[in-house]
Amino acid sequence: MNFIIFASTLILALVIAITLSKNKKTDALTQRDYWEQERLANNTRRKSLDNLNYIKLPMEIFPMELLNEIPKVDDYKQIIQTLSEAPIVNFTGISNTELKLRYGAPNIDLLTSYDQNYTLLVRTLQQWAQALYDAGYPEEACQLLEFAVSTGTDVSGTYRLLCEIYKAQNTPEKIGGLYPIAETLNSAMQKTIVRILQEADQSSC
Repeated sequence: MNFIIFASTLILALVIAITLSKNKKTDALTQRDYWEQERLANNTRRKSLDNLNYIKLPMEIFPMELLNEIPKVDDYKQIIQTLSEAPIVNFTGISNTELKLRYGAPNIDLLTSYDQNYTLLVRTLQQWAQALYDAGYPEEACQLLEFAVSTGTDVSGTYRLLCEIYKAQNTPEKIGGLYPIAETLNSAMQKTIVRILQEADQSSC
């Protein structure tokens, strides 16, 4: 009996040792590939940014005349006004290494600022839409949310609130139109957002 236990322990130890060895080799290869890609990226020359998918803000859909008495809403409006004159590009899910390989290392600071503008945009739209909805302006909130979705936002609250508005407006079938966008999001939030849509679909049946 002791021999069987000893043999089993030895075999288990060997399996663990082999697995750890394989993992170390895999990690080493992954790191080597990463640094090679980073080396190539840092040596990529500047490329034109003319063909980027710049996001233009449709200022006509933003309800600038509503909730002027609320300071935080005034902040949202000022942010949108500032962003309307700034370059905005959605680079969600794309690493800096990939950006440098695509557009050149000298452009990385510009590209980062474009992406930061996008992050600020979709967060501001979500917060502003929530304030409008809470104040009794669901249609205006819906406009902001639908625009955010059209840009590929991965802010889960945007999809959740939009589903709530669709159900309140007796148009739950519109939820189905959000799936094609949600399912193609290049984001860690993609599965969460799809699940939000599925739950909203089921609760509207």
